[in-house]
Order: sequence, then structure tokens, then C-alpha cells
Amino acid sequence: MTAGSRGDVAPFTGLGQALVRAGHEVTLVTHARFAPLVTDSGVGFHPLPVDPRAELLETPRGLGLSRSTSAVGKMVRLAKMARTVAARMTDDLLAAAEDCEVLLLSGPLVPLGHGIAEGLRLPSVGLHLQPLAPTREFAPSVLGDRSWGAVGNRLAGHGMGLAMEQVLSAAVLEVRDRLGLPRRRPGAAWRARERANWPVLHGFSPLVVPRPRDWRPGLEVAGYWWPYDRDPGLPPELRDFLDAGPAPVFVGLGSATVPHPERLSAELVRALRRAGLRGVFQRGWGGLAADGDDMLTVGEVPHSVLFPRMAAVVHHAGAGTTAAGVRAGVPAVPVPVQFDAGFWAARLVALGVAPGAVPLRRLTAGNLTQALVRATRDPAFRERARALGARVRAEDGTAAVVERVNALRG
Repeated sequence: MTAGSRGDVAPFTGLGQALVRAGHEVTLVTHARFAPLVTDSGVGFHPLPVDPRAELLETPRGLGLSRSTSAVGKMVRLAKMARTVAARMTDDLLAAAEDCEVLLLSGPLVPLGHGIAEGLRLPSVGLHLQPLAPTREFAPSVLGDRSWGAVGNRLAGHGMGLAMEQVLSAAVLEVRDRLGLPRRRPGAAWRARERANWPVLHGFSPLVVPRPRDWRPGLEVAGYWWPYDRDPGLPPELRDFLDAGPAPVFVGLGSATVPHPERLSAELVRALRRAGLRGVFQRGWGGLAADGDDMLTVGEVPHSVLFPRMAAVVHHAGAGTTAAGVRAGVPAVPVPVQFDAGFWAARLVALGVAPGAVPLRRLTAGNLTQALVRATRDPAFRERARALGARVRAEDGTAAVVERVNALRG
């Protein structure tokens, strides 16, 4: 069970396939708009009624996420949106769970999904794409790259865990009532999971985020779960563009939405041309576009096919796109927009595969040009990116999940 944008869904198509190969019957429960993404992978599909793009990100409140300068402000906006749609998903989550033996729950749906699992007496496991548990080593990833020191970071982690429970509290209470469970205060459920060392496997590489030393038992870093890619090859227009000149730079914001995509696209094009670079723009949910002999705009192209052909990748630093860039072994210029993007951008810089982050709200052609020149002309960035990519590609992040599910099913 997962909810959110494409990046919150795609990794589970590859993980689902790994479970199918291990002999399990798998159903991915997520938004109806992602049906083609899931069914192409051969994994079963159960739709949820909410469209995260049309009903959340493209609303005035959703577009305001990219303008807000406060991580807490962004979280408050998102919480209000999530609260309004959570109840609409409850019936479908319950219907899907009734035919299951094990529930695997992504971060956003843990409070609701765990209540369903408890009511149906099913074992459950958390599958997180970001580090969310309290630790002294860093603040909650959804708050960006901020740090309040060891004690402050851990307190912030506890606060974030309680806040996530509160967001879905009304829907959780409804589920508990329907399944005959005693009512609980929102924070009580989170604390009970923590005391019980409820298992959570994290879908990112320990080379990118090592397991914090103070995490409780049951929290493990498994490695990346790569999206299923049918690999149809590159579209002819894109293949011809790539063959016509030096390796271009990828530019894309994934599922992030922006108020003025034309203005932003023009600024991005200016930066690329000042740096003497060609560009491949991916429209994404933000609607980026560029024209000219040195620029090409594309729709959906698997990052696993496209990124290895790039000189660098300029992206919104979402968890999935960050992972794809690391896997491809190419330098990055992260342009963090919201939520955990600041965290992943900081990790890329710390790993030496990005010269620095250029937050969207402070992006200009000038500062992006400087970052592009460093990323593409300093060979140290490419060498470090290539070495990290080779090590990450050698990992098997699905193995720990398959082992856990096998054990739960006896």
C-alpha cells in the first residue's frame, strides 16, 4: 500500500516483481492514475480513488508548496490536503487488505494501514523510501537539510512521528471503529509500534544514507528498490538528438509543480546555454519545455535508460530521481523543491557527486550556470559518481524484503 506521487509508487513495481519471482502473489494498492505503471510490471493492482496530481498538487494550495520557504509551512499545507482525502481511501484499503496475508506499508500510509492490519489480525511491515525514525544524526528527512543538534534532531524525529499520526487520526479512528478495535489517542499507536520494534525496511542504499547508530532494533536499511522498466528503448527523436552531439544535461522536476513553468524553463535554458551545454527537458508534472537545435523536450522516458547517456542531471532531488542519478553514475545538480528534497540534495553534495544545491526558490541562470560548469567540467565529480554508481548497482535491495515476507508466511 502506497500513496503520493510517481516516485512513491515506482520503486514498488520492481520490489513487487522480486516478490512474485520468489513465489508470492502481489497486489500494489495505490492511486488509479498509476495503473499503467503497475500493470506493465506484471504485479496485481488495486486502485485508490484519489488523484494526487489533480486533487492535491495542482490545486492552489498544492502549487503554493513550491513558493513556501518554510519546511514546516510546507508540511502544514500537505497535512491539510492529506486529511481531506484520507477518508476517501479507507474503503478501498480495507477491501484490498481483506484478501491478503501480509500488508507492506509505505511511509505515508503506515498509521492507517497498521490499524487495518491490527483489525484484520495480519502481520505488517513498513517499507519506507525516506528515513523517518528519530535519530541524533540528522533531523527528519521531510524537513530538508536542517539540523538542530543531536538532542534537537531526535526530538524533532519524535515530533514528526506524532504529527504524521495526527494527520490521519480521523481516518484511523473510523477504521478502528469499523473493525471493532478500542479507540486510541493518535500518539499511542506510534509509541506502541516503537516499543514493539515494529519492522521497517528502508529502500535506499547504506552507501547513500548509512543506518543511524542510534536507531532502535527493527529499523533496517535494505538498499534501493529499482522501478520496473520495460526498457522499450529510446524514442527515435531522442536517440537522434543524443547521437547528434556531445552528451547533454537532463533537466526535470518530476512530480513537483511550479506556478510559472514557462518562466522557469526559460531560466533553465539560459543557464545551459551559458554553460555551453545541450539539454533534454522532461515535462513532468511541472510542465517544463525547451525548444531549439540544442534542446529537446520529452515525456516519460525511463531514467534507467536515459540518465547513463547524460553529462549531468538537474533534478528536484526527490528520493526516486536521486536514486536513479546515483545508479547511473553521473554528476548531479540538485534543485530541491519541497519536503525531503533538501535532505537528498545534501547527501549528494556530501558524497561528492554534486557541486552544491540550487534551491528552486533561489534559482537564477547565473547560479545554475556556475553549478553546471563545475559538475560537467571537473572530472572529480564524474569519477566519484561513476564509482558510487558501480557500488550501488551491485547491491540487491529486494533481498531483505523477500526474506522478511518469506519468514512471515512461514
